[in-house]
Amino acid sequence: MILARYRGRLLFSLALAVLVLLGLLVYGDLTATVRAIGRFRLEFVPAIIGLTLLNYLLRFGKWHYYLRRLGARDLTLGTSLLVFLSGMSMTVTPGKVGEWLKCYLLQQQGALSFSRAAPVVLAERLTDGLALLVLASGGMLIFGLGGEVLAGTLLLAAVIVGLSQYRPLARWVLERAATLPILGRQAAHLREFYESSFLLFRGPALAVAVGLGVISWAGECLAFALVLTGLGVEPSSLLVVQATFILAISSLAGGLLLTPGGLGVAEGGIAGLTRYLVGTSPDVAAAATILIRACTLWFGVLLGAVALAITSRQLARRPSAALTPRPDAAVGEA
Repeated sequence: MILARYRGRLLFSLALAVLVLLGLLVYGDLTATVRAIGRFRLEFVPAIIGLTLLNYLLRFGKWHYYLRRLGARDLTLGTSLLVFLSGMSMTVTPGKVGEWLKCYLLQQQGALSFSRAAPVVLAERLTDGLALLVLASGGMLIFGLGGEVLAGTLLLAAVIVGLSQYRPLARWVLERAATLPILGRQAAHLREFYESSFLLFRGPALAVAVGLGVISWAGECLAFALVLTGLGVEPSSLLVVQATFILAISSLAGGLLLTPGGLGVAEGGIAGLTRYLVGTSPDVAAAATILIRACTLWFGVLLGAVALAITSRQLARRPSAALTPRPDAAVGEA
């Protein structure tokens, strides 16, 4: 039932993923790229997957911290984890809009209403972006690249955080929205959305979330350095800096342009910057891109699909009355 609602978007994203893969194979030369992947040292795989899982675990910690701030205190860790992972199955939907599925699942679990939970997804994306920006900053200074992505991310973050924290402006906007024909009917939901946003983007919560994001995404950046090492690149501290900058800035660019899971943009950035900064051949750059995306993005989508199947089965077994959100699920104290 749930997957049926997103089938069209997922099929579009899978078709785009195939095109991106073909593009990488053409870029690196099909035969040479396949040979490069075949030479990859498999002993690095457990560490790479482990670092990816560490990223997911810490991002889940941020997710659950946000839910606690919004008052979802009766939600068990297991249910919260399943909802979080389920959203990863929709990472490759256009603009990641499928991740709003998590809000729908929270509502179905009776934890939070959709409008109250929706800012959590926004906060996740924003703090992930700021964390990636911190990780990329060293490379920006060293290599003199990524200034446009830096400016775009900071501007977007400043607008969102500023609007959420300046209550007079927010109240004025909400009052005007309440007088409009369509938005007026959603006034209560808009106010609930704003109150959640105000809590999530306050200084302490923002600092905690960005701090967790820096640690979690550093794991994936280190995983990319291991991918390059496994393909024959000499390990060094410079390689770690290069890998961190490449993965962080490419992920940021994919997020800003709202392509499904960063498809196309992230892969192009990773392959191009790997060849330019690390000095690899096109086939190694293409192979590294395919491997890191398989071990991060597509590994996450697979985990998410399993979690979504489990969650859907659990919800199907619950009585319909249990699918209504608790009326007393109050937003936590500021």
